Formats: sequence, C-alpha cells, structure tokens
Amino acid sequence: MVSDNVPASRHHGAPKHGDALLAGLFRCKRCGRKLTVRYTGANHNIPRYSCWRGLLDNGEPRCIAFGGLRVDDAIEEALLGVVEPGAIAAAIEAERNMASQRDQVQDVLLRDLEAARYGADRAFRQYDAADPENRLVTSELEARWNKTLARVGEIEARIAKHRTVTPQPFPMSASQVTALAGNLRTVWTAPTTDARLKKRIVRTLINEVVADLDDGTSEIVLVIHWVGGVHTELRLPKRRRGQRNATPDDIVDAVRQVVLIANDDVIAGVLNRNGLTTGNGNRWTRERVTALRSYRKIPVFRPQIDGVEPWLNLGGAAKLLGITPKTLRLAAEAGDIEGVHPLPDGPWIFSRSKLATPQARQILNHARKNPRHPAGSPPDQENLFPSMT
Repeated sequence: MVSDNVPASRHHGAPKHGDALLAGLFRCKRCGRKLTVRYTGANHNIPRYSCWRGLLDNGEPRCIAFGGLRVDDAIEEALLGVVEPGAIAAAIEAERNMASQRDQVQDVLLRDLEAARYGADRAFRQYDAADPENRLVTSELEARWNKTLARVGEIEARIAKHRTVTPQPFPMSASQVTALAGNLRTVWTAPTTDARLKKRIVRTLINEVVADLDDGTSEIVLVIHWVGGVHTELRLPKRRRGQRNATPDDIVDAVRQVVLIANDDVIAGVLNRNGLTTGNGNRWTRERVTALRSYRKIPVFRPQIDGVEPWLNLGGAAKLLGITPKTLRLAAEAGDIEGVHPLPDGPWIFSRSKLATPQARQILNHARKNPRHPAGSPPDQENLFPSMT
C-alpha cells in the first residue's frame, strides 16, 4: 500500500508559502502520502503537520499528526550540524578565490601596462633614429609615439581606478574564517532572514523526511533522507496539547519552595528579578503566580497565628541561631547545614527543625570562636528579604 502511494519522482516542488520549514517534504511512513500543513493558534502561525489525504480523498482513517514547531527546530539543528563544517571549508575557499580574482585583474592590467610601455619605448627609439630632415617620416613616427604614450596613460588610469574601487586584500587567518563561517547559525536564526531562502537551502540538502509516531514511547520518529543517500533518524517526545506554553518545571519547583516563606506578590518579584517569564513569555504578577499555584495545586503561604514559622528565610534563621546571616549563608553553601536556595537571586530557605540539630550548634560554636564570623547580628543589620518572614 505504501509503495502504491509513493510517486516515481521524488521531486518535492518549489518551497511552499508559510512559516513551516518542511512543508512539502514530509512523507507518512504508514501510507506513503505527503503530509499537509495547516496553521493554528490565535495568530494562525503555529504549523501542524497531518496525514489526512486518505481521509479527505477516500474516507480512510487519518494516519498521523503532530505539531510543527519542535520538529522544525530539530530539523534545523540537524541541518546546521551538517552544513557548518562545510560552511567553514566553503568560506576558506571563497576567501582564496576572492584573493585570486583580485590578483588576476591586477595582473592583467600590469601586463597591459608593461606591453604599452614597451610599445612607447620602441616608438620613441624609431622616432629618435629617424632623419630630422625627412619631415614626412618624423611626423608619422611622432604621431605613433604620442599614440603609444596615450595608451600608457590610459592603462595607468585604469590601474589607479581599479585600486581605488577594489578593496585591498585583507588576509584572513584560518581562525577568522572559521569564526565567520560559525556565524551561519546566527544568520539562520535571525528574524530578518528570509524564510523562503531557508526553505531553498533545506530543499538543496534534504530529499524528504519520513515521519511516524511511536505510540509505545510517545515519540515522533523522523528519518531524514539527505541528498546523497545518507539517512538520519531523530526521535522527539510528542507534546501534549498546550505543553509548549506551559510554565517550565524548574520554575514550578522554585515556586513550590519559595511559597514556604513568601506570598504570591513577593514570589512574582523574585521570579522577575531572576529574569524568568511565564510559558507565554509574560512577566510575573501576583495574579499569574496565584493561577500557577492553583493549577499545580501548590498551597498558598499563610503566616502562623502564633508567629512560629516552620520555614525561615536567611535573616530569620540567622536570628534564631544567634549568628550573622553571612555566617549562616557560608555554612549553607559549604553544606554544613541544610538549606534550600532555589533561585540565584532569591531567598535561602531553612527548616526550623533543622536549626535545632547538632550541626547547627557546631556552626554557632564555631562562629563564637572565629572573630571573622562573629555570632549574633548587628542591631542595624537589615533583613535580606524583609517581606518573606
């Protein structure tokens, strides 16, 4: 059945319109038909590849369908990995060719100048050897000499103009050429790069991509058929609906920890201070943190009525131990006491129960004996996160 649907010609046609990089290149492994692309999302700019020609033409069940963003990204990465080594070699060869072309043009002009000067010198010798009394001959020889001199001046002007408009050779080292070719990835990912040019490059290197779904592992299986006969298999986890715009798990884990000592408003500030955004790329607000907690079933922070908090920030824990926040932070960084630091520019979190252990007592005793890290906080010591206690 598959072979019946595969045409004799594998020509994939001209690049199709739209942002989908691989439109017209995908083939279904199950039935052999070409996959179609449609655009979803609020702005109709999210590609999705589907094999449903059998459904549309013959009422057959649809074979496979998957989102196109991750697939296009994976193919781009594979393509750049193949092209970059060749791009380096091509850049080196291009530099050699440009230098050679510059030399060839100048060499031709210099040879013409040499020939013109020889002709002028020969014409002068003929004129100088002529009998001055023979005015008819000397006039003709003088005219020939003047003509050759004009030819010399013309070529000299051409050489000067060529040197003016042609950039002087700038020898590039191998490392410079390598760095230049390495910018291919930057150029490829730049938003100003024409998508049609990228598609033409893809079609120059790839014959087609055979796609299938592995239901057992929930993966998209892609086999790239490169021009030249080499095949490359890629396996990508199949996303669930809406997963692409979901908040990353590391941010969720950070919220789950910071909520032990802070309310939603403070958490939003900490996330923004660390340069983190929502799954849709928005800044965090109290409302968005609340929505995330609700969706992920993370309990809200509620201060204890008696004021005895089970979790403390750096300042509160240091005050409870009777040491400076710096001493406690250094001990936590060294692993001498258990503490959590979920974000680089965020609070340290300590369990009150861990502050009553022998390890905590050792830190206190060491601080009392070490004048560089004295015990107790200065009266004017400000809390690093005053709103988190």
